[in-house]
Amino acid sequence: MAHEHKAGDPDHDHGHHGPASFGTAFAIGSLLNAAFVAAEFFYGLAAHSVALVADSAHNLTDVLGLLLAWGASILARRRPTARRTYGWGRSTIYASLVNAAVLLVSVGGIAVEAVHRLIAPQPVGETTVMVVAAIGIVVNGATALLFMSGRKGDINIKGAFLHMAADAVVSFGVVIAAFLIGVTGWLWLDPVTSLAIVVVISVGTWGLLSDSVVLAMDMIPEGIDRSEVETLLLSLPGVTQVHDLHIWALSTTGVALTAHVECKDANGHGALLRSASHDLQHRFGIGHVTLQIEPDGAGEHCVLAPEEVV
Repeated sequence: MAHEHKAGDPDHDHGHHGPASFGTAFAIGSLLNAAFVAAEFFYGLAAHSVALVADSAHNLTDVLGLLLAWGASILARRRPTARRTYGWGRSTIYASLVNAAVLLVSVGGIAVEAVHRLIAPQPVGETTVMVVAAIGIVVNGATALLFMSGRKGDINIKGAFLHMAADAVVSFGVVIAAFLIGVTGWLWLDPVTSLAIVVVISVGTWGLLSDSVVLAMDMIPEGIDRSEVETLLLSLPGVTQVHDLHIWALSTTGVALTAHVECKDANGHGALLRSASHDLQHRFGIGHVTLQIEPDGAGEHCVLAPEEVV
């Protein structure tokens, strides 16, 4: 029985390449949005617009979210240590999870205030609201573009992108509501817009929360089919059985796999390991592969063989 996991083997790809750096995007986005939050809150109070104040509160959580995601992305790039053998990669998972949870809590407060204003509407400074919200479209839209290239491969970056893109759409809705209030005089449009903001944020955040929980609970990441991975391993020359197969996320960009692989020739396994690592990386994006090679039939005596055993 042999356990193979050679860090020095150039053919063995661990997938330890760090996530792409978005430090500049985080810095610019954080500064732009912090300045906008201050302006939006001030003019929202001046214009008596709950929609504008609500949006500023949401944008504040986005600033904090950007800072949290930025910090996590920096930690994820730190090298492993003797104690933290996997490094700080999972910090990106927890950052996206916290961001999603905070956003869902914040929209609850927005909804409560909007209902109060719906019951007792107040005058709104339509022109001020329109100008400030229009600036928000530019600020949030530009920030979203900074994260667009990384949104598909990292849910930490995806969270930043979705928040900014949603905010741009929300700001557009505030502009439309202010314009309609100026034309019709219907003050109820302001709190109704706030409730629409709540729906937009909740829908957009739910997917992020779901994906984050999947990774935080060590479930198989989205896009990877366990049965297909097992089929791939069984298709390798000499492999007869696979058991104790585990697949989980090391971070929002890295995936790990461990398994016991039974072979007809358990001694000549060098080529097998290289082939498995290569195929798993290129087909499923699993870069950190650890395989324990066992003689054919060893699974009958392995205490980890049953599916229900972790």
